Formats: sequence, structure tokens, C-alpha cells
Amino acid sequence: PAMLITLCYLYLWARWGPRSAALVRSTVRRLHRSRCSFTFCARQPHPDERVCLRVGGKVFCTGEAQFLDDLNRWSVLLISPFVHPEKLLPAEHIAFVTESISAHTENLQEGPDSSKEIVKWSDFCSPLAYKPGEPFKLIAEASVDNFSSLGIAFLEDRLQMDNGMVPHRIVSVHLQESALKELAQEAPSVREKSAGMDAVTPAGKSGLGRGEEEKSKLEEEREHEERGAGEHHHLHLSSCHECLQLENSTIESVKFASAENIPELPDDCSSKAEEKEEKCLEKGIKRVNLAGKPPNILIYLGSEAAKARFEQVKSVLRECIDAESYTIYQLHQEQVLRDPWIENSLLLVIATDEPIPEGSHKQFMKFLSKGGKILGFSSSFTFGGVQIKHKNKLSKAVHELVVSKKDSTEVKLNLLLSGCVFEEGMKGDPSRVKTLSRLNNADKDAVIVHLTHGSSGGEAILSQAHLELDSNSMDVQTEEDFNLLKMSNSKRYEVLKEILARLGLSCDSSEVPVLTPVHLLSPDEEIHLAFLKWLEGNVDAEGLRASSKVALKFVSSCESQVEVTPSLMPVITEMGSFSSEHFSLKTYHENLQTKKLGKILLFSEVTTSTMNLLDGLMFELPEEMGLIAVAVRQTQGKGRGGNVWLSPVGCALCTLHISIPLHSNLGQRIPFIQHLVSLAVVEAVRSIPGYE
Repeated sequence: PAMLITLCYLYLWARWGPRSAALVRSTVRRLHRSRCSFTFCARQPHPDERVCLRVGGKVFCTGEAQFLDDLNRWSVLLISPFVHPEKLLPAEHIAFVTESISAHTENLQEGPDSSKEIVKWSDFCSPLAYKPGEPFKLIAEASVDNFSSLGIAFLEDRLQMDNGMVPHRIVSVHLQESALKELAQEAPSVREKSAGMDAVTPAGKSGLGRGEEEKSKLEEEREHEERGAGEHHHLHLSSCHECLQLENSTIESVKFASAENIPELPDDCSSKAEEKEEKCLEKGIKRVNLAGKPPNILIYLGSEAAKARFEQVKSVLRECIDAESYTIYQLHQEQVLRDPWIENSLLLVIATDEPIPEGSHKQFMKFLSKGGKILGFSSSFTFGGVQIKHKNKLSKAVHELVVSKKDSTEVKLNLLLSGCVFEEGMKGDPSRVKTLSRLNNADKDAVIVHLTHGSSGGEAILSQAHLELDSNSMDVQTEEDFNLLKMSNSKRYEVLKEILARLGLSCDSSEVPVLTPVHLLSPDEEIHLAFLKWLEGNVDAEGLRASSKVALKFVSSCESQVEVTPSLMPVITEMGSFSSEHFSLKTYHENLQTKKLGKILLFSEVTTSTMNLLDGLMFELPEEMGLIAVAVRQTQGKGRGGNVWLSPVGCALCTLHISIPLHSNLGQRIPFIQHLVSLAVVEAVRSIPGYE
């Protein structure tokens, strides 16, 4: 019977090759509750293993259950949930061991095939423990379908390990409860744990990335693979099964790490998305991102790495859009196939005339099919039967063009042309193609077109006129051309805003706010006086305290005329004159119930970043003077890594200084702090009447 099953699987693979992913998923789902193991490997299977699928030199097979009961030589990770072994593996989760080897071993390639969509190992599982050596071994847990996703990526040479090694084998295991409890008791030192994380994660990258969370594939995507066709769009609700699982496990972990138990959060109300949208409209809340995607704008420059070109395009976009509603990043060529930008971006700006590689073009089309927007500046990107035709006489020529606006009016302006036009007699569905601008010449050449794609709102506006360049940044031939461009500059911005608005962005003008002085506040008069006493011996003769980020100049009152700059900020120490329409010290005092936290407050209406304000104080200030920096707006807010932090009015912008002894219960589990803070915010919001 085993041979017959194997032959059937081989026949199915030969007959239905494209559905191999569905075959893996269905096999794992059907058999994961039984006493068997699943193995994905790059070797010949053992005689007692049944081959289900072969892809190149790799196999997927099933065999007898494999148990892990001796874990003495494994090191638990700092982020491991072993603290509750009895709740570690729900019925729909699988524990497994991933073996990886150095790239130079057996002349292996450096990593996965870069021409394919890369799957990052930690995005699909939670690492639990590791064992260094060759092969390097990692124990992890994942949902049934995420385990399948890792196996599929392994078979298709798309799996990338976080430590840069090459995955060699993935095998499911059954973890004995006794072993889990034994491992939970062996709490290694912080130094050992940190070393373990370095072994798993490349230097310079956070070990608390998406591997700590359970990033599951959506049910619609599973159905898509099994049916082999169709597009699906999933509204992610906070009450979905996977989110509730994550929330429950996080709360349990935090309760263990915290000195005080956190009370149970009430169940989420089951209000529908439509009701929430109606409430937003009733309250007059401004919605500038109706697509629901993160407010990221990406600029693709092909193989160009020139920072000047990126800054040039970024600058003109910033002049047009609401700067407090969107962030702008560069999308490098190597990131197009590797990084998960498709789900995390609103707009892609293509600003290169280089040919678009086939793999990148497919990614751009996938972005459109998922509701993404594309703006092309003199690029070779096109689709939907629209062709680009080169005309030598138009290359680097300044020419008048007529732009049709959405309100049916027209704008005439002069722009530098790329030398290409969009060809008439366009193939494809004419209802999906609309010409927005033509040259004012005999041929009436089309230079700006609007294209739609798919059924999810994907659209692109492509221009063969240099809307992104002003007269100073162009290589114009004559003084006459320079003057024509200069006179059209205001209209160029008008057209750009029109185009961006068509693509769903908010172009409300918002000036960069002016930096304001910092106010030194405290709800406790004694602590305020103690801080001033401490300052006397910790500033120079001019009241200056410098740091690598910003110098703080302490002055007694707002009458002191000190210019506020990103590198020098006056701090007004006298509290009597303080007032703000956005912050009430009285309300802050009434609600502050801490012994140390937040006792010394640095408040500013507008600052660069609240993190900068604490930079020169937090490591020398006495522990009882808990520091917090609060701002109404930030001009240079920082997120994790290279992320930008949007800071419009109405956000709870603050940086809190917390000092935790490493030997304490929480000090041994530092990563839980982010969960404690997140849950505290949720509880605070839910304590407000109407937000329970």
C-alpha cells in the first residue's frame, strides 16, 4: 500500500505540478494530528519514509513520529515562550527542527534564488531554542499552514534563514512536556541569551522582528493555491483567530514577567468595519488613507544608487502631498523581489528610464492587482497594451502640452520631454486607458496616460514629460527654454497635485511646523526643586548640557531670547508661566500613579524627536527622577531601523525612560516591555467612557 500511495503522489505531481503547494498543505493538514512526522530535505529519503513530492533534488516525505525529550544541550532563546510549556503548542500548531549549514559547505550557493519571491524563515514561525554547530539547529513552532509555507519555500529554493546560512532540512517533531518544563527551568544568563540571539540573527538586526509574532498566511491565499485561480481580498479584523491567539499568548507571557498581574481585558466588541467607518465620519475624522495600507510612498530608481536623484524626487513629492500623512522611502532594485513592500505601500513612483527587469515588472503588476498605485516619471514601465514610441526630435526638448483635469478644465504648460510618447491605437481594453495630456503639436502625441488594472482599484498614471524636474535641475539647451520652464513651474505643481489626487493621495498643503522651546515640568514640586538642584552641578556656566543629539540650554523664563534649532533647544525651568491647549499638567498630575516614572517632564509643542530630548540626561539623572519627554508634534520622528514616525497633532508622542535591574524578573525578560507598554495603552484607552 505504501508503494501504491507513493506512486499516486508521484503521478499527481507529474500531472499537477503547479499545484504542488496545495498538495503539501493538504497532506500536512490531513495528517498533522496523527503520529507521523513531515520532512523536507535535500537528500534521498530513508527506506521507512514515504515520498510525497519531489522538486528538483529536494523531497517532501512522511515517516514515523520523531520525539524530542532530551533538550539539555539546547539553549532557550530570550524571546521563547517556554515559560508556559503547557500552553506552548495549540492543537493547530507544529513544532519542528530546521537544520542549516554554512554556504561554503559542499559548495552550496550563498542563499535562495534571488529571481524568486523570497520567504524569510522568521516571518512564518516563532523560534524557541537553538543548538550551535554544523548543522546549526533551530527549534520553532508555527501554525500548520505556516509550517507548510516554509516547506514549500524550501522545496522551491525560496527560503532564507535569518543567520545567512543555507537551510538543509526541516522535520516536524513532538516535544515532550517533561523536556519543555526542564528547559524552562534552565534559565540561562542574559549574556548567554544575548549570545544565542546573535547566533540566530545577523548583527545589527533586531531579534524581535516578525519571528516573535505569528505572521500567518490568510485563508483566502490557501484557497487560491488549491483552486489555482481567482483573486481574493481579506479584511483583517482584530477578532480573527490568529490575532486572538497572539493576544492571549502575549498577555500570559506579560503576566508572568510582570510583578503585578494584569487584569483580564474585556472581549473585543464585534462591531463591523462599516460601523466603525460611519463613526469616523460622524466625528469628522479626516481619512487620507482609504486604501487601508501603511502610508508609505516608495521611489524606484532602478540600478541608480544616487542619493541626489532620490532626494530630488522626494523633495518634489513633499511639496505636493500632506507631509504629515505619508512617509517616503527608496525601493532599491534588490528589494523588489526580496522585501514585503507590496502589502506595505500606497504608491510606487518609478523614476528611471532603464528597462524594467521581467521579475520586477511582475512584482509591479502584482502590486497593482492588490490595489496599489503607480506614478511613472519618464520611465519605460507600461502595461495593458500601451506602447512607448521614441521620437528623436522630442528628446530633451521643451514643449507645450495640454493637461485635462478631473473637473474637465485644461492646463497648458511647458515641460522637458523624455523623447518618448505613448503610441496611438493602443491595444487592450480601451475603457482601462485614458489620455490625460497631449503635446500641442501637429501629431497631438500622448505624453500622460491613466491606466487601471484588476478589480481592486489598481491604477497607474505614466508621464513621458519630466514633471519631477524644475528648471534649475534640467540640462536645457537655450535661455528661452529655461524661461519657459520657469514660467510653467507653478502649473507643474498644479498638475502634479492633480495627478497625485487622482491616485488617492491627500494634497492638502501643510507647512513644516516651527520648533518651539521645551518646558521643564513636574507634578511634584519637591522633585522639581531636586532636579533644579541636580542641574546646578551638571550644566556649564551658561546653563548648557550637551549630548550627541542636541544641546539643552536651561533658562529660567521664556523671556530669555534663545533661538530654537535642531541642535540647540532652550528649556524653560519656571513652571508658573506654562500653558498649552494640547497638554494639561493638572490632568497629568491627577492621573499619574507611579513612584518614579514620568516625574520629570520635558514638554514641547514642536520638537525634532522626543528621543533626542532625553539623550543627554537619562544615564546620569538620579533614578527617582523618572524622565519623560512629551511633544504635540515631531518634525523628525524616528521608528525602528530606518523607519520614519509620522507625528501629526493628536498622537500620544512621548519617550519614557525606564530603569530596570537586569537581575529582576522583568529584567530577565526585557522583550516583554514592548508588550507591557502596548497593553497599558490599550487598557488606558478602554478606561475612557465610550471606549470600553
